[in-house]
Amino acid sequence: MNVILLERVAKLGQMGEVVSVKEGYARNYLLPQKKALWASKANVEAFEQQKSELQSRNEETKAEARGLADRLEGQQFTVIRAASDGGALYGSVSTRDVAEAAAEAGFEVDRRQIALGAPIKELGIHEATVTLHPEVEVGIELNVARSPEEAELQKQGKSIQEMAAEEEAAAEFEIQELFDDIGAAQLDELETADEQRTGQPAVQEKSTLAEKLGDSD
Repeated sequence: MNVILLERVAKLGQMGEVVSVKEGYARNYLLPQKKALWASKANVEAFEQQKSELQSRNEETKAEARGLADRLEGQQFTVIRAASDGGALYGSVSTRDVAEAAAEAGFEVDRRQIALGAPIKELGIHEATVTLHPEVEVGIELNVARSPEEAELQKQGKSIQEMAAEEEAAAEFEIQELFDDIGAAQLDELETADEQRTGQPAVQEKSTLAEKLGDSD
């Protein structure tokens, strides 16, 4: 089935071209989206009469899209989601979530303009493409994290695995410090008890007291 394109359509053709497409593609996408008309003689003639106006309008919208693309270029938007310790999301991030995150940052983007390279189901930095005009696309980044603080660390280049390792190391250090404090307190108690028993200051070396502490376990 032949249609005449009212704008550039990727992998199909430029404005004004008459192309052959499947009827379902035309009925379900091209015609409802006003990207094309049936290529009847009357429609082709009508397009030719309006061609200059359509081209002028297209240039205006393209210029507006390029302006927004310049502001969007390199932007990173944060999406907060619950996830497991391993980084797997309890759900996924949709194009609607991306559009809402962009809106919170002051950018009006329709979710239908957003394309994700793959479903986002893990924490981390992900890429998306925004098609602002048939001839204008821009790439953005999505920082998916469990908290604003975690998002900031990811922005600095740390992965969820690195953050988990650092947290584990910090926890082990705290536990070791706790055991050291308990051991020192028990040694002090032994010294005090020895002084009370002999009536003299304790003269044992701490290594000897440590042995006593070991014998008492």
